[in-house]
Parts: sequence; C-alpha cells; structure tokens
Amino acid sequence: MGEGYLTTPAVFLVQVVFGLYATLVVLRFLLQLTRADFYNPVSQLIVKATKPLLNPLRRLVPGVAGMDIASLILAWIVLAIEQLLILAIIGTGFQPGAALLLAIPELITLIINIFLFAILIQVVISWINPGSYNPAISLISSLTEPLLGPVRRRMPNMGGLDLSPMVVMIGLVLLEMLLIPPIRGLIGQLL
Repeated sequence: MGEGYLTTPAVFLVQVVFGLYATLVVLRFLLQLTRADFYNPVSQLIVKATKPLLNPLRRLVPGVAGMDIASLILAWIVLAIEQLLILAIIGTGFQPGAALLLAIPELITLIINIFLFAILIQVVISWINPGSYNPAISLISSLTEPLLGPVRRRMPNMGGLDLSPMVVMIGLVLLEMLLIPPIRGLIGQLL
C-alpha cells in the first residue's frame, strides 16, 4: 500500500469538494442570467454559500451587459485550483499555467452538465408529480425555460407530448462532444 493507494481517493475528494463549490458558483451565475427568483430558499442557500468569495471578487471584476462575470471567473479559479491539486496529487508537480488552461474545458462541461441534469430532473418530476410546487423545481424551471421555450415553440404539436427536453438534451450533448475535445486538444498542444 504505497503512494498510489491514496492517490485515487485523494483525487476523488478534491473533485467532490471543489466541483460542488464550482457548481454552486456557476448556478448563481446561471440563475442570475435567467432572472430566477432570488428570494427562493434554494437561491438564498446558493447566495449565502458563494457570497464570502464572490463579493470581494466583484469589487475587482464588474458585470458586463447584466452578466455576473465575477461568478464565472470565481468558478474558473475554483476549477483551476482543483486541477492544480489533482496535478500535484498525481505527481506532475506545481503547474499553475496548466491548471488554468485545464479549467476552461472543465468550466464549459460543468455549465452544459448543469443544464442537462436540470432538464432531466424537470422531466422526471413531470412524470412523477406533475403540477406540484417545490422551490427547487421552480428554480429548475427558471433555469431551463430559456433553452426549452424556443425549441418548444418551434416543435410541431405532438398531441400533448413535449419533446423539447429531448431535443435540447441531444443538442447539449452534441455541443459538448463537438466543443470539448478540440479545446482539450489545443490545450494539450500548448502544454
């Protein structure tokens, strides 16, 4: 039981802790972007969890066109620290430049995955308990409607069957498949 024995659990713990916080920060960005209800209890949890690191960064990074750029930068920094720790754990040394670059596709993947899981949760809830109110479901609807609404309006009437979640999820998976490998390849060439 040498060094390698603890490597995988250590990497897992780093990914869970930093990934969870980055997810909260990206959710805050996306919920603000989609103008979700910030008085919702789930929104308040996200705001309180991200406020200590985000507020000081907002003094340095202003918003642009109504977008909270500081949230995106904070998520990128959190993911870069995650990558830096993973690189150190697996024994490649201290590489801050590599970590900053590797965090870019991670951030894009995180954003796409948040939308994928939000749509999937919304679909499952609509099957299990349609029409019920829950603060989390309300936020998920606010988050997904900017993607689902335009597709839903362009889809032909399927007799009450809404196929827009499937179409959007296929589009998101294709976007990830077409976008992430070239970015990772380019980063691999730079490193």
